Amino acid sequence: MSRNRDRVRTLFFSDLHLGCPYARVEPFLDMLNQHEPQYIYIVGDFIDGWRLRKRWHWEPVYNAVLSRLFEMSQSGTKIFYTPGNHDDFLRSFRFKFDFVEIADQFIHHCPSGRRILVTHGDKFDQVEKKAKWVSVLGSFLYDSICWADEKVNRWRRHYNQSRWPLAASIKRKVKSAVQFVSDFEDTLMLHAKSLGCQGVICGHIHTPVVVEKHGVTYYNTGDWIENATALLEYEDGRYEIIEAPPETNRDVAQVIPLDPAEVERRRQELMAAALGVDLRGIDDAPVLAVPLASQKNN
Repeated sequence: MSRNRDRVRTLFFSDLHLGCPYARVEPFLDMLNQHEPQYIYIVGDFIDGWRLRKRWHWEPVYNAVLSRLFEMSQSGTKIFYTPGNHDDFLRSFRFKFDFVEIADQFIHHCPSGRRILVTHGDKFDQVEKKAKWVSVLGSFLYDSICWADEKVNRWRRHYNQSRWPLAASIKRKVKSAVQFVSDFEDTLMLHAKSLGCQGVICGHIHTPVVVEKHGVTYYNTGDWIENATALLEYEDGRYEIIEAPPETNRDVAQVIPLDPAEVERRRQELMAAALGVDLRGIDDAPVLAVPLASQKNN
């Protein structure tokens, strides 16, 4: 059990990319099992719909993650989900998932009264907005880097060497990528400021960082492919980016769902949504993606 278990108020994470073979899902599940927060924000790209449409890839540990989230919801944790570009099917999928609230962006209220905008960030990515084909090409190149990253680090694990973040290292050394990140941060901070927020929390670019600028604090939660990071808000108002251990051998099969039939039903719903298939009549169901939601966290 984490020593911070009772002090964590909110957990923010993004870019788990369920369906991607390079996702570090076991360390994520270990992190999820260590905390019992009041609130959870899934900050987009939780499911990799791009990959699942091309080739279905669903591992048993994914069910364990869904089971854990459902269990936390049943125990009183409020879960909010702002979709990203890889799971944007949830922005228009007309079905109500009753254990999670879905919207393009939320305003999170801190204990101190600060307002923080929470959104994935893809809608502030100029490449994603104006030249999506470039984004798709970039995704292909990124997959190639992740393939190499996995091979290199599998070799390093074999010889008991620490993980080398190959993909993250390449991004840091490419000047155009550095400039893109800077522009992305500025755009999001100015948008948050225009909404009367003092901070913004996002994902999308897989770069965990905290930046102060324009009178706004920018937090990027990172991801679970390159970095295995998340953002915690403690009861005293502090924020901290945490990183999972490089690897884990914990047996995830020990996580027992509260209701296996319910978890399987929800997995089937997500599968149908990712593939663009309707499993049932849902024409009269409410639209999930709604304008800016501002909920007061008590």
